[in-house]
Amino acid sequence: MSFATRMMSMTLSLQILTAFLFITATASSPPPSGFTMDLIQRRTNSPSSQRSNTDDQLRSSPYADVVFDNYEYLMKLQIGTPPVEIEAIVDTGSDVIWTQCLPCLNCFNQSNPIFDPSKSSTYKEKQCNTPNDPSCDYELTYADQSYSKGSFASETVTIKSTSGQSYVMPETVIGCSHNSSGFRTTGSGIVGLSWDRSSLISQMGKNMHGAFSYCLSPGGASKINFGSNAIVSGNGTVSTPMFLKPGFGFYHLNLDAVSVGETRVETLGTPFHAVDGNMIIDSGSTACSLPTSYCSLVWEAVEKLVTAERVTYADGLLCYKTNTMDVFPVITMHFSGGADLVLDKHNTYISNGHAICLLILCKEEALFGNTAQNNFLVGYDHSSRLISFKPTDC
Repeated sequence: MSFATRMMSMTLSLQILTAFLFITATASSPPPSGFTMDLIQRRTNSPSSQRSNTDDQLRSSPYADVVFDNYEYLMKLQIGTPPVEIEAIVDTGSDVIWTQCLPCLNCFNQSNPIFDPSKSSTYKEKQCNTPNDPSCDYELTYADQSYSKGSFASETVTIKSTSGQSYVMPETVIGCSHNSSGFRTTGSGIVGLSWDRSSLISQMGKNMHGAFSYCLSPGGASKINFGSNAIVSGNGTVSTPMFLKPGFGFYHLNLDAVSVGETRVETLGTPFHAVDGNMIIDSGSTACSLPTSYCSLVWEAVEKLVTAERVTYADGLLCYKTNTMDVFPVITMHFSGGADLVLDKHNTYISNGHAICLLILCKEEALFGNTAQNNFLVGYDHSSRLISFKPTDC
């Protein structure tokens, strides 16, 4: 398996754009102020009439279990009535919540049973009312050529809550995939967490304030938090502006420089330099990547400091024949606003059993992947337009 398991970007068909015209944010009634979920390692305009007024919900905080699986993180949640548990990739670089559904024309293997919408009393396929096809179809294609094709539907999504009472999101827009391929996961699909209105966080309700955070462990239980539980603060916290660009649901950071040991490689003077966001933070991608022209400068700085023998592999990584990370320099990411992230060597280098490789790839697109985010509490705050990082033993 490639170290960079999924370098993701999304292209949507005209059908999905049509579908978004009627997507509305929904959530349980009145939503709790915040919640937390374990991750697996293997704002709305008005309240919904279906919401309840229980004190338990007002006191509770939604959360999710998160599991590590093939260099990706899976979130546990339930869909349908009666609820059926699914595990899906936590992805800040995606817009849509989707899972594989029966009947399945072409599906990848998943650990849990494939969701059968015919057995859910709350499943309702969306109607686009197009002249030739009333169904509301979508097609998602990712940069590694994995894809999902299916239909939009409204369905009940249920998430754990700290009160012990489930956090219920009726009439949530999801994708029901009947044709998907290219995914290296035991999960069933993707939980999109972008700022687009079709994402999970956008459909959770105004009391969540568009806030979520996660702490990704490199080898244990991880968590994702929502609402008031998602606030990242305290000693060691650094924050950087969140750039939201029209036409893109991604969260952009602005990278000013990368330090390799004591050598600071500035973006200023390169085509990569920007002041309004030049790097996507993507929990669904494994490695970091930088545009080739700037990436080559970072690689050169590494090469000047590493004395081990360089080895070449087909996947184009910068690798050295050694069994110790002591020979490698510390990498620091300098984001705008003074957010300097000193990365542990396990955030930036990986062993393939024969060599140790730099997990910064030279690609067309700049991504800040999940390995670099390990052991940071990472918070997304839509109200302040900030992304915060706090060193944490996740």
